[in-house]
Amino acid sequence: MNRQVILSARMQAVADLVTAGNRVCDVGCDHGYISIYLVQSRKAPCVLAMDVNRGPLQRASEHVKAAGLEKYITLRLSDGLLAFRKGEADTLVCAGMGGRLMQRILEREPDKTFSFRELILQPQSEIGTFRRFLEKMGYSIEDEDMILEEGKFYPVIRAVRGKAERPMTQVQARFGPVLLEKKHPVLMKFLKKEWNSCLAIRAELAHAEEGGRMEKRRKELEQDMGYLRQAAGLMGMEEIYGYDYN
Repeated sequence: MNRQVILSARMQAVADLVTAGNRVCDVGCDHGYISIYLVQSRKAPCVLAMDVNRGPLQRASEHVKAAGLEKYITLRLSDGLLAFRKGEADTLVCAGMGGRLMQRILEREPDKTFSFRELILQPQSEIGTFRRFLEKMGYSIEDEDMILEEGKFYPVIRAVRGKAERPMTQVQARFGPVLLEKKHPVLMKFLKKEWNSCLAIRAELAHAEEGGRMEKRRKELEQDMGYLRQAAGLMGMEEIYGYDYN
């Protein structure tokens, strides 16, 4: 094999959550680097790398050939899981797309989705709604990670079939049940950023003209700040940062 692929921090977090020895299907493989890394590091014996666009798939093909891994990585043009055949892989990797698109991919062909032993997911928007979707679909979140890269926060989720012992609270759905339990240091940074953003918005609203829309926005803001206070309490952040959460 040629030179070892080095992943970005957020892509490394995705690869790290894959169970060693599992066959992997990488949906939305883009440049193919995760697929190459998983084989090069011997974490996965083989990978099915799929993308809906021919351009990224061609680039992935070039990278796979350059790494000499044609025998281990199969590339396939596919819109989501449409070209996937049940039983071809144990782990589904899906990263680098919005939560709503990821949800459509997972729910379009549930039999295929349910055939995987685990889902490794990195939604980039509507994270709380996406966690609720997984819960309704019958998945529990077994592990999570969170990466701060170039000023952006990237949560990563490992989900498996089976309901959790109890439903997620609103705070858990918003910020991640495992991240909260771990008191994840990057989640602490995220909560700090969100709290400061809420304070800035509250200051702006204090000078805004009264009206129905402003009143609704104030209520939404207070609700958001309430969730942040609860999360901060679970994380022990009053002592760590010395915030005034009142």
